Parts: sequence; C-alpha cells; structure tokens
Amino acid sequence: MNKKLFPLSLRRKEMLSGYLFILVWLFGFVAFFLTNFFRAIRYSVSELVIQSAEGGYILNFIGIANYRNIFTEHPTFNQTLVESVINMIIDVPLIIIFSLMIAVMLNRKIKFRGVYRVIFFLPVIMAAEAVDSALEQALMVMMGGISNIPEQVREGVEGTGVNLMYLIATFEQYGIPVLLLEYLTDAVARIYSILRASGVQILIFLAALQSVPSSLYEVVKIEGATAYETFWKVTFPMISPLILTNVIYTIVAMYMDSEIVSLSYDTAFALFNFGVGAAMSIVSSIVTCVILMIAGYAISKGVYYRE
Repeated sequence: MNKKLFPLSLRRKEMLSGYLFILVWLFGFVAFFLTNFFRAIRYSVSELVIQSAEGGYILNFIGIANYRNIFTEHPTFNQTLVESVINMIIDVPLIIIFSLMIAVMLNRKIKFRGVYRVIFFLPVIMAAEAVDSALEQALMVMMGGISNIPEQVREGVEGTGVNLMYLIATFEQYGIPVLLLEYLTDAVARIYSILRASGVQILIFLAALQSVPSSLYEVVKIEGATAYETFWKVTFPMISPLILTNVIYTIVAMYMDSEIVSLSYDTAFALFNFGVGAAMSIVSSIVTCVILMIAGYAISKGVYYRE
C-alpha cells in the first residue's frame, strides 16, 4: 500500500511553493533589515555619544525625547514629511496611469517597437551624472516658464497665442472641478519626474500584457466587443495583480527618493545627531507603511486572480 505520509491539497501545494519562492528573501529580511530596524528603534530612544578618545560610542536612554524634538522643535521635519506624503499621493496615480498607457501602446504591433521600448526604459539605465545634469536643466526650463527659454524659442511660443490661464478659466466655466484642473496642470509640470520614474512600471505592465492569453481576445472579437470593452472586460482584469505590484513598488521607490529620507540621512550622518535622525526614519517609515496598507487593501478589492 503506497500512501503519502503528508497528503496536501492543491491549494496547500501552491501556498508551499510560494513560501519556498520567498524563502531567500525572507532570510535576508530577517538577517539584514529586521535587525537594523530594531537597532534604529534603539537609537531613536537614546542619545548617542561618540567617545573620541577611547573609540566607540555610548547610548544613553532618553525615552521619547527625540520624537518630541522632531514634532515640536525641529524647524522642517513636519513640513518635509507632509510634502513628501502629498507628492506621493499625487505622483503614484500619475505614474501608474502613464505607465499603463505607454505599455498598452508599446504592446501593439508597430514598427520599431523594440526601439520605442528602449527609449522609455532609458531613464532607468541612464544614471550618468552628465545625463542627469542635462535633464535637470531641462526641468528648470519647464518649471521656470517662458522667461527661462532662449529668445528664439520664446518668440515661437509667444507667436502661437496659447494662454494657459485662459484655457483653465474656460474649463472652469464648463463645470470641470477646479481640483481636477489643478491636478492635471500639476501633472503636466511633473511630466519629467513621471517619465523618469515610469521605466520599471512600463516593463512590468508589458510583461503582464504579453501574458494575457490571445484566445481571450479572439473570443471577445468574435462576440463583437469594441476596443474599449475589450480593455475593461479582458485586459484590465487580467493585469490587475500587476497594478497592485506596481503601486507598491512605486510607493516604496518614491519614499526612497523623497526629501524626508534625505533629511533623515543628513541629520544622522552630516549633523551627527543619530538619535533624531533615527526617529525621523522610524516615523517616516511608519507613515509609508500605513500608506502601503491602505493602498494595498483598496486595490486588492478589485484584483482578479486567475486560477
């Protein structure tokens, strides 16, 4: 009689495969991240005194004094934290929508499709200082308005007769909410940062689009569905798990590049105030985790998982 010692259902086998898949990451998380996280918590409730003569340092427990400092005494922490969260709330939807639109276009059968894919992924692989400086100069021109554009280009722009404020006022008269208009105009101003932050997301969406079975498109085509219906009834549900992945990735990436992280780093390693810097890191990390949980919970309600 040949019986299995530990019979497993298909569901449990899938769960076991998933845990085995993340086992290496889990080990790294516990061994490297979790230990340093608890060390940062210890620093945040202590005052670190460097012993220059003997070497090393001493941690003097001071309770929540560092947290009280950043919330009530520090001149820029509260403002920087709020601005970082607002930028995250504004930029994440724009990056996801832009990435999805570009991925859908790049997934079509067009000439030089490979070249276009490389172009949109260039901001990720071009980390050279000269390239970054040139792009920053372009951003200054975009943000600074027409006064920063060379005379020849300025004359051409002025000759078009385009008045942005007039267009905004016209849209307001048609009943379009002011908040929506401000969001769209802000999105135009952020096009540089959106494009720069969308390379990996575009690649993930492309992989998701190419994994959708072609038989589904053949069925809806036979049924006479329009392109609009095909996208919302087939494409969007099938790639929805990757939307959640991209949202989480984008939030984490934006947090890593935010001003609050730079402020925490400078406070700890430039001003040598390790306790206050650690408190800033802990608070900003908790805020980001809360945003991740809210976004993950909200998006997971609409995620469709293929069996």
